[in-house]
Parts: sequence; structure tokens; C-alpha cells
Amino acid sequence: MQTYAEFLDLSVGFPQEGFEIHDDELYFHGIHLMELAETFGTPLRFTYLPLISNKIQEAKGLFQKAFEKHQYKGNYTYCYCTKSNHFKHTLEEALKNDIQLETSSAFDMPIIEALERKKLITKDIMVVCNGYKREQYKEYIVDMIHDGFRNIIPVLDNKEELNYYMNELEVDARLGIRVSTEEKPDFPFYTSRLGIRSDEIIDFYQSKIADNPDFKVVLLHFFVNSGINDSPYFWNELEKVVHLYCKFKRVNPELHILDIGGGLPFKNSLTFDFDYEYMIDEIVGRISSICREEGVVEPDLITEFGSYTVSEASGTIFKVMGRKQQNDREKWLMVDGSLITMVPDIWAMNQKFIILPLNNYEAEYERVNIGGITCDSLDYYKTDPNIASIYFPKTRKAQYLAFFHTGAYQESLSGTGGIHHCLIPTPRHVLIRKNKDGNFDFQLFSEEQSSKQVLKILGY
Repeated sequence: MQTYAEFLDLSVGFPQEGFEIHDDELYFHGIHLMELAETFGTPLRFTYLPLISNKIQEAKGLFQKAFEKHQYKGNYTYCYCTKSNHFKHTLEEALKNDIQLETSSAFDMPIIEALERKKLITKDIMVVCNGYKREQYKEYIVDMIHDGFRNIIPVLDNKEELNYYMNELEVDARLGIRVSTEEKPDFPFYTSRLGIRSDEIIDFYQSKIADNPDFKVVLLHFFVNSGINDSPYFWNELEKVVHLYCKFKRVNPELHILDIGGGLPFKNSLTFDFDYEYMIDEIVGRISSICREEGVVEPDLITEFGSYTVSEASGTIFKVMGRKQQNDREKWLMVDGSLITMVPDIWAMNQKFIILPLNNYEAEYERVNIGGITCDSLDYYKTDPNIASIYFPKTRKAQYLAFFHTGAYQESLSGTGGIHHCLIPTPRHVLIRKNKDGNFDFQLFSEEQSSKQVLKILGY
């Protein structure tokens, strides 16, 4: 008889970094997850905040190493992409690491003001403001620049956006311009809906901005929808924007920042094999090489890592409520929550996550599907049969499981505290820190949503 633990070890090499098994139960970075589930109940979200700092420092170290190797003359700035997780505890942890911020919508700006009032940041912080901006977003940007946030950089997503700042700003300001990139051949649209066409940027600058002493274009922004990956498409788009930067720099000496956006992946499976060191080294090396060929000083680099920063800090725990054998073929584990509600990236974007049992590792194993409790046909998790299947302990004992690395977008996509499919409530959320003695501190951040809260929203 092969146990589930033996099967997992032979299949993917387990335990792995961050995961350990002690006395037949799973630990996550030293956190006893069965104890966590039994203490706070399920379904349960948890966030281990120190992992956010770990990821930031990892990326910073790799960029520093690449800069030294290639004798890169610019500076590197790590911006956190706030849209991936807006919660105060997330921003507080990230800001411990000497980072700057990137925003994408109007309500990001009051968050930054609140952080400044609490003295978690100063008005000197750099804020890169991306997105196609509604009036309120632009109003916040202007008001905050007038209030002393002089390092706010609105990134022009279209030519008309400039008119608002020209009419409303009473002080000089720094601007960025987003380049509209070409998408992958299999994407529904050939070019991104965001940004200004690359062949129009320099003409636009020369005709509208160059002679205006109140504005300086200091930043060129670049992002591809598929993220950072070792593909001909990514390298082609990166090299095109670096050549554009060099051409733009010659007519605009104030330009000195190249923002290469986000898209650094997070570990979403036990077979994840992404070479962060190689990719960062290759990015820095190619930018440096092109700039030297063009006779242009290397730009300061900005990244806007969101999912990479926060995903691996969080997980979502469920208890198996029941087991069902359907049509003599499909074995279902029915969990005490909704995957549509609590891990929405699964059905909305076909996102894969690491899923592991919390207990019963010494039992035999079987192939299963994971089902949520709503009546929706999409409330399930089943990996592509051509890639992998889900295997779990074969047991009649109480079974717990968790989806790991769910820290980006899940709360905002599902709408924490709002109305969810079949009125499934928002689960409890526990924050985990380490104190000075190296022990874990657990804080109940939010209770499970109550029926009274739901009825109030619905108008009852």
C-alpha cells in the first residue's frame, strides 16, 4: 500500500520549501494548519504577513545582483501594485521594505492619504498613477500634488488626459507615458487597449509638452498582458520599448525612468519551475546592452509587482463536509464553502493554485474533484486532465484541505463583506505575524459575514 505522502513525494518531490509534514499533519512555514483550522473554524482565510517582506527582499536582491554583474548605472525601485491587495495590513507589511507604490483607480488615492496621516509613509513617497482615469481619479491626483505629494507621477494613458492636468495643476509636475504594446498572437485584440501608440509618443511630446515648463515627462511605462516570461514575444516587446526609450531620451533629456510593469509570476503549483534569477538577469542585461549600443545612459528601472508580492502569503482552508460517488466515475469531496465566492480566480480566470490536504497523509490515495456548496455548475476545482489530476487521501476520517498562495485579488474579486453567489458569506480572516521572540501571533482580522449584514445590503 502506497500512502498519500509517498505518492506526493514520488510525483512532485514533497515536502517542499514552506511545506512540512509532522505527525501526519501539514505545516505551512512552521504554522500548524490543523490547529489553526480547529481554533478559528472553517472556511478560513489566513495571511502570514512576513512572507510579503520575504518576496520583496528576494526581488530586490536579484535586481541588485544583476545590476552589479552588468555594471548597470541606473537605480532600481520596487513599486507595490496596490490593486492586487489593498488591505491595510498588506500595505503596512510591504512598506517596511523601503518601497514605493503604484495605483490604478481613484480610491487608491485616499488610501495613500490615510497611510500618510498614520505616518506609515511621508509625502515624499513616489506614487505611479496608472489606468484610464475617470474625473475623480484625476481630481485626487491634482489635489494631492497641491497638498505636497510632489512625487506623484500620473502616467498618461491617452493624449486627452494631459489637458486636465494643464488646466487644473497650479504647480509643476512630473508625468509618465504608457506605451500601448502589441499583444500575443492568440490574444483577441492585436494591441493593448491601454496606453498611447508607440509611433505617436514622441510627436505628442514635442507638440504638446516639450515647450511647457510646468511639465516634465520622466517615465516611460511598459507592460504586457501575459506577464514576464521567457518567450520570444516578451523579449521582442521589451526590446522594442527599450529602443523607444533611447529614441525618446534623445529629444527629452528629462526622461530617466523605464517602468517595466508587473507580471512576475508566483508559485501556483508544486511543479512550478520559474528561474527568477535568470529572468531578472536577462532583463537587466538586455536593457543595458541596447542602451550601450544606442549610446544612451541606462534608465532607472521600476517594477510594479503585485501578485508576486502578496500571493504566497495567504491560503484558504476548507473542511470536507461529505464525499459523493457520482455515476460510478467521479469522486467528489464537498467542502464547507464556495470556490466561486472564496477563490474566484479559479472560475473567473482558470487560475491554478496549490491544493493540499491538511491531514491524513498516511492514508491511501484516490483521484477526486473538489466541489463547493452552491448549486452553480462552475463551483468546483478540477485541473486539466491533460496536465494533472487531484489526488487526496482515501479516508473516512475528518478531512481538511487548503488552497495555497491565494493572496492576490481573491478578496477584491469576491467582494469582502458584499453580496455573493447563493449568499455564501465572506469567511473569517486571520492574520499571522511573528513576535520578537520568534513565536506566531494570531489576530482575527474579520469575522464570518453575518445574515444581518447581508440582509442590510439587500435592503431588508
